Amino acid sequence: MAFKLDGGEGSRRIGTTLAEINIVPLVDVVLVLLLIFMLTAPMMYRGIDVNLPRAASKPTAVEERMVLTVTRDQQIFLNDRRVSLATLDTQLREAFRTRADKTLYLKADAALQYGLVVETMDRVRRAGIERLGMVTEPARER
Repeated sequence: MAFKLDGGEGSRRIGTTLAEINIVPLVDVVLVLLLIFMLTAPMMYRGIDVNLPRAASKPTAVEERMVLTVTRDQQIFLNDRRVSLATLDTQLREAFRTRADKTLYLKADAALQYGLVVETMDRVRRAGIERLGMVTEPARER
């Protein structure tokens, strides 16, 4: 039941539905989602493998990753060079003295005693290495 107000031809009925869609809340939600995706997209970037073209000029210098490997028979290698546990501190200080990136990756055999790995990590920290990454293999799915 609708009521009519006093008026002429242009009067409206009270209680009628509005047939227009209000899209302002929809636009607000879309803009917020766009902002969230714009902020999180760079964090999700993993890279794509491509074959790069060859160039005649020399590439810019890129520092080689430093990897410390501890084998099953307790031998220690800094990249491909064998070092002893006693001189590991000084060898690491010497290797990282001129490097801008103070990151070292540790590859230790799974059969090693826990104490040897912890002692190696302690010597790495005492040598002034700021970041130590542990290299592992992905777990197999069952």
